[in-house]
Order: sequence, then C-alpha cells, then structure tokens
Amino acid sequence: MVIDYRPQVRRVLIVTLLLNLFVLFLKTGLGIWTGSLSLLAEALHSVTDSASNVLGLVTSGLSSPTPDRDHPYGHQKFEAVGAIGIAAFLGMACLEILKGVVDRLFFGGQEVTMSIWVLWLMAIVLGINILVAFYERRVGLRLGSKILIADAHHTMSDIWITITAIVGLIGIWLGYTWLDLVLALPVAVLVFRSGWEVLQENLPWLVDEMAVAPEAIHDTVMEIPGVINCHDIASRGSIGRQVFVEMHLIVEARDVKTAHEITEKVEDRLEERFAPIRVVIHIEPPEYESEQITYGDEDMT
Repeated sequence: MVIDYRPQVRRVLIVTLLLNLFVLFLKTGLGIWTGSLSLLAEALHSVTDSASNVLGLVTSGLSSPTPDRDHPYGHQKFEAVGAIGIAAFLGMACLEILKGVVDRLFFGGQEVTMSIWVLWLMAIVLGINILVAFYERRVGLRLGSKILIADAHHTMSDIWITITAIVGLIGIWLGYTWLDLVLALPVAVLVFRSGWEVLQENLPWLVDEMAVAPEAIHDTVMEIPGVINCHDIASRGSIGRQVFVEMHLIVEARDVKTAHEITEKVEDRLEERFAPIRVVIHIEPPEYESEQITYGDEDMT
C-alpha cells in the first residue's frame, strides 16, 4: 500500500518558508546596517533557504507516489531532484561567500559597526534556525521525506553559520574587526559540506543504486515453504519510501495455481519487511539451476 505524505510535507515547508523569510529580512537589514561580511553572507544563505523551500513545495507537489500511464513507477524521484536543487543552491551560496571575502581583501569595503541589540536579534535568528531544523528533521524522518531531510541539513548548516556570525559580531564589538573576515571562510566550508551531504544522500536514489542487499532479500524469500531458490535479484528505490524488487524464483510446484500461491506468500513476506514495496517475480521450473544471487556477483559458495 502506497501512502501519500505530500500534504504533511507541504505544511512543514510552508511554515518553514514563512520563518525563513522573516529571518532573511532580519539578517539583510542587520547586514546592511552593520556592514558585516559574515552577516551579509548569512543573509545570502537565507535567500537560498527560502528558494529551497519554494523548490521543495514545487517538487513535493509533483512527487505523487501513485503510478499513472506516463509514470508507472510513481513520481517520487521529483523529490530527490528537488533535494539536488537544494544542494545546488548551497553551492551557489558557498561561491558567493568566497567572492565576498576576496572582494573585501583586495578592494576593501564598508566599515563594520556593532551594537548590543544586533547580538540580541541574532540570538533570535539562532533560536528560529534550531526550531526549524529539528522540526523538519523529525517530520522528515517520520514520513521518509527526502526533501524535508535535505532541507533540514540545509537549516542545520544555518545554525553553525549563525553561531559563527555571532562570534564574528562579538569580535567586532570588542574591536577585532578582522575576525569578521576570517570567520566568513568557515561559513563557506560549512555551506559546502551541507550541500555535499545532500548530494550523497540523494544521488543513489536517482541513479537506481541498490535499495536492499540481495542477500537480505534471498534469505527472506527462502523462508517461504515451496521456494527452492531465487536468483538474479535486483532492487532500487528507498526503504521506507518505495522499493522496487525484481527476481527469478524457482518453486516446488507442478501447476500454475500452486506457483501463484507461493509467489503471493513471497510478496507478502517482503511487504512485511521492506514496505512499501513492488515485486516482479519471474517463475522458473524446479529443475532450473542458478547460484547467482544478483547481477555481477560471483557464484555463491
């Protein structure tokens, strides 16, 4: 059974978008007023936050798990595409931060000013970032939503970036104006790392990397009475979201009805362990022999 979690995902993304827009306007105003490079870099990063929320809303709307004529395997990969888009936004933010550092080093810039109320406002920003990150991650893990988990990674980078910016602002307040420039570099590194993590999590889904170890599927299938062996096992998708499995099955049956009953039991057992799952089974006669569990493997020993 395929469950559509998109309404819950959209609610989370809308709430997150509104909070990110508030943070964006606050950071931009403070950055322009103080002239802080690290704070302006933070404001730029918040632009990518809001853009990624909008992207998430669009791709979530497209990623229906229900198959149709044009998309017989469902539309879930749109969500992974959205996550890759978030990674691209993070990369752009990283480059812009580095460009700001180079510009300040070689061409100078606005004198940085500070006051205590700026630090208080940044503390509010930090609190909002923490709230958004944990909210998105908790709901994303519960629903198995790639886009929410990716956006939570994005917001987690905001937490460290905001902490770094606050440290820089404190340094400016104490007279160490060079600290603002120095701390802009680790901000760029944190942004890049967050984007890399999003890529690592979503590329395997897009390129149809193995979803379930073939040995685990083999062991599960062999528990069913009447199964002699299964081989040429292939899987793709994402556990907890949608898994597709294909296999060749050798059953102890002399008629189609018995073979069909055994395959239904196999499908039910796989559904229990790896749901939601769609299984395609190719039945072979009892005398057929093959020791190759999956593609590209050596024979079993």
